[in-house]
Amino acid sequence: MREILIYFSDNINNIILEVLKQNQGAKIEDNLQEIRIRINRPIILKLRDFDICINYIVTERDIMQTLEKLCQNSLYAYKKQISEGYITIQGGHRIGITGTGVIEDDKIVNLKYISSLNFRIAREIKGCSKKILKEIINLNENTIYNTVLVSPPGKGKTTMLRDIVRNISNGIEEISFNGKTCGVVDERGEIAACYRGIPQKDIGIRTDVIENVSKEKGILMLLRSMAPEVIACDEIGSKEDVQAIEKLTISGVKGIFTMHGRTIEDVKNNHEVNKLLEKNILEKIIFI
Repeated sequence: MREILIYFSDNINNIILEVLKQNQGAKIEDNLQEIRIRINRPIILKLRDFDICINYIVTERDIMQTLEKLCQNSLYAYKKQISEGYITIQGGHRIGITGTGVIEDDKIVNLKYISSLNFRIAREIKGCSKKILKEIINLNENTIYNTVLVSPPGKGKTTMLRDIVRNISNGIEEISFNGKTCGVVDERGEIAACYRGIPQKDIGIRTDVIENVSKEKGILMLLRSMAPEVIACDEIGSKEDVQAIEKLTISGVKGIFTMHGRTIEDVKNNHEVNKLLEKNILEKIIFI
């Protein structure tokens, strides 16, 4: 929590610290999922079961001071990330950004008049995948099934994926599952939370990470250079993602992925992902 508060404007930092002092700070920190700040509206702390609405009206100055801290006083250096609508900071925490899009050649190249920031708290919960690992691991062949984890945003897909990779990489002695060489394509820096190339989260002893590249490019790079047995990546859905996954499976490598959705209909309604179902590439779909 403290490592996140340093990025806020001084006013917001002090106000949130005061709220923590008055309201069992440890309990709030343990359950905090998001901190949202919007110009001319109150600060909202989103916990697992309820929201805390702080009676402080966020100013444009608060937003700009916070953004400057996030970008280390160099907005230009973070232009690409801002144009994607998010910035990832040390610890794997992702800050969503909204504002007015700057369009060139039908592409968003920047955002101006930033109006909202959403700090999404990255958590490491070791053991959270224990119940579903038995559905993912194929003990007969000492490997895993090609699997996709499905849930709406904010329900813990990435946290679950990280813990699955950790277990697959380390191996699970109690069920005689040998550890696998894993590759993680960490496009947004949320799975391994690398800082200067070093993972800040525990993703296992046999795991290699490539970050800040598209899933398509990252999968192909891992296949060419790192001889993975399993590749994991977050939030699949595009044509390019699916084409790379098809190459992955043709190469004899297994994959575990996540995507947004609530039901099997949501999965099938994604035309590209549905191709993986039709070709029997996806062996397991797990809804969280």
